[in-house]
This record gives sequence, structure tokens and C-alpha cells, in this order.
Amino acid sequence: MKILVTGAAGFIGAHVSQALLQSGHTVVGIDNLNDYYDVQLKHDRLKWLKGASNFTFIKLDLADRDGMEQLFAQHRFDVVINLAAQAGVRYSIDHPHAYADSNLTGFLHVLEGCRQGGVKHLLFASSSSVYGENKKVPFAVEDRVDHPISLYAATKKSNELMAHAYAHLYDFKVTGLRFFTVYGPWGRPDMAYFKFTKAIAENTTIDVYNHGKMQRDFTYIDDVVEAVTRLTEQTPKYDYKIYNIGNHSPETLEDFIAAIEQAMGKKADKTYLPMQAGDVPATYADVQDLMQDVGFKPNTPLQEGIGKFVAWYKDYDGGRQDGA
Repeated sequence: MKILVTGAAGFIGAHVSQALLQSGHTVVGIDNLNDYYDVQLKHDRLKWLKGASNFTFIKLDLADRDGMEQLFAQHRFDVVINLAAQAGVRYSIDHPHAYADSNLTGFLHVLEGCRQGGVKHLLFASSSSVYGENKKVPFAVEDRVDHPISLYAATKKSNELMAHAYAHLYDFKVTGLRFFTVYGPWGRPDMAYFKFTKAIAENTTIDVYNHGKMQRDFTYIDDVVEAVTRLTEQTPKYDYKIYNIGNHSPETLEDFIAAIEQAMGKKADKTYLPMQAGDVPATYADVQDLMQDVGFKPNTPLQEGIGKFVAWYKDYDGGRQDGA
């Protein structure tokens, strides 16, 4: 298939693109390469992909309407995987317009491209953040998600509504992916596990919110890639469906930090703080639908996944400090 991956220089986007290329698909990747975090990390991820003869990279912002229209006019995509977005719950509190531009206007351009370009199947990134203050666990896709507590979450819920309308009106298949705290090698430096590992390596203090009592359904990147590629390669029997992509095994923040300490062979210096605005106390994914439909659910144990991330971090960060 010929597949468009938006956010191809991002954490999930680069991993998914690599897996699709290895399976023999033709991938066109786009990314605006913004400076929300270290741009060099994005360029380094792209280095894995640019050596493949079946990969094309185009620097493009989803919010660029003319550019997006030209992209879909020049290429006939079978599948679109929209992983580009302005990420981050806390960043959305102080930079709301970035989320409107990328996650709302940009996503509309993706939907319009799919409609005009005759795309058969759109997969798009949503987030566990849409569950907001839901008290029932595990979180199921059938649960009402009407109470987001950050603008980021609200934009992701909006994406789900927009995509549902387009699937209904324009007769293409749509799959939503509610990701639960994805982590692993080549991850985002703004995520807690990356910050904690960096702080421990540099002997600086880490801030532990909600006094370490938060729970997260940490999901290893290889499991996410497996789920996404299986959903990409099957022919959907539905017009529109949402899946939770999570480990179905929430861990406390304290246990998460302990796993990093064990992998680093070093204790963290912690400052305990109250809950931050926009955070939720727990996330926990019900993944029964995913298991039923594609025969797979994420299952990498936290200690194993963190061990692989820390090994990558030491290699990558050490190489950069040596001038590599």
C-alpha cells in the first residue's frame, strides 16, 4: 500500500513508519519539524527512514492548507495515519493557539485530503486524556468522555467527533487510536520518564507530582507499533471505531521511578509536589476490543521496557556528548 504518515519525525510516527517500510509498504512521511522539543532528535529519527528506497519525506505543516491540498493532489494514498499533533497536556495551558492550529485546523486538512483524495482508511491518534475525570476503571471506549480537563484533551475529543462526521458523510473507514502514555527508545524529552532519566544521570532533582500516587498505563513503543500496523493492514469491517492502545496494567509513579532507578543503578533525588493542573490521577485501558479484532494487546512489562529505554538513552546521550 501507499501510506501517508503525518508526524513521521515524531516518536510514534518514526517507529510506525519504519515498521511499515520493513513490511514493504511505500511511505510518504510529513512533519513540520517544530521546536517544541529538541529538533536534532527528530532529524536523528528521520535518518533511520531516509535510507529506505520506499520512503519519501516532505517538510510540511498540517496547518498549511495549500500545502496539504497539493500533497493529496500529487499522491494517491491508500491509507493515512495521522500521528502529527501538538502534544503535551501542560503546554496546552500556556500555548492554546498551537493546539488549535495543529490539532483542529490541521486535522481538518487531513480529513479534507482523505475525502478529496479517495483515501480508503484513515487512522488517527487520539489520547487517553479524553477520559478526563472519569472514575470508572478500566477506561472503556464506550464510556462517556464529556469532561476533558485540558485543552489538549478537548482537541483530541474534537478530532474523534470530526472524524466520525467525515466517516459518516464521505464513506471512508476511520480508526481512532487512544494512546496510553507511550514510552521507549527515541521517546520525547518532555515526557516524565525521559526527564527523570536525564535528571538521575545528571544528579539533579526530579519533581514528583501528586506525591507519587498517580497511576499510568505505561505502554511500550513496540507494542504500540504492533497494534497500529495490524490495524493498518487489515480491512476494517466498520465505518468508524475507536481503540484503546494501552498495557491494561497501571503502575504508580513511584514504581515507575523505581524501575528507572534500578535500570540506571542510581537513586533519584525527589521533590514531592501536589497534582498539576490538567493532570488526571489514573489511566487504565480496557483493550478487549483490540484483542478481539487484531489478536494482540500490549504486554511489555514495565521493567523490561524501561531497561530498553535507559540503555538507548545512555547510548544516544553519551554519543551526543562525545560529539557524535
